[in-house]
Amino acid sequence: MQPLAGQDLLHTQPHPMHWLATATALSAVIAVSSLLQPSATTATAKAAGTTRATAVTAPAPDPARVTFPVNCGPNRLDVVQKASGDLDGTGGTQTVAVVRCHSEVGTPPSGVYVLAQPSAPKAAPRIVATLVAPAQRLSVQDLAVQGPVVSVTVQGYSSPDVPRYMPDVHKTVKWQWQGGKFVQSELPATTATEGA
Repeated sequence: MQPLAGQDLLHTQPHPMHWLATATALSAVIAVSSLLQPSATTATAKAAGTTRATAVTAPAPDPARVTFPVNCGPNRLDVVQKASGDLDGTGGTQTVAVVRCHSEVGTPPSGVYVLAQPSAPKAAPRIVATLVAPAQRLSVQDLAVQGPVVSVTVQGYSSPDVPRYMPDVHKTVKWQWQGGKFVQSELPATTATEGA
């Protein structure tokens, strides 16, 4: 039998030193590749950014799907104004709805509610805050949402003696999400008799 060419060469015969060199080289490659991987913090931040972007594009809660705590008797409840935005800074969208009982004459008191969409996509929106209750006997004239600030212009009455067709109190009320709740601030009320 004739020997194969190269059998006499040292590098063709495995020795323990060859195995040790191969294992060391393989360990070095694994160590370097782990340094080139993105860190867990970066991967988590990217995943969180993706979640936030998805939440922002979610549709605003629809007031037509909410049962408001307003008793209108035989009349229907009307959603007269609505505006949406990210009020709590979490990347989601909330809706502010102004509602009142339907009336052919006069202006019934308004209610102002903040709605949020539960995580279940087919669930009805829920009321997360009442900014103006109908029991306050105020009529909302204007609603605006600018960033995290909700503002409404309301009309009311300074006393029970004021005729119901002539509201004499006019003010702008604002709310902003702070410390886990809506904090109210308002401009001074003006009455029809002021400055006369």
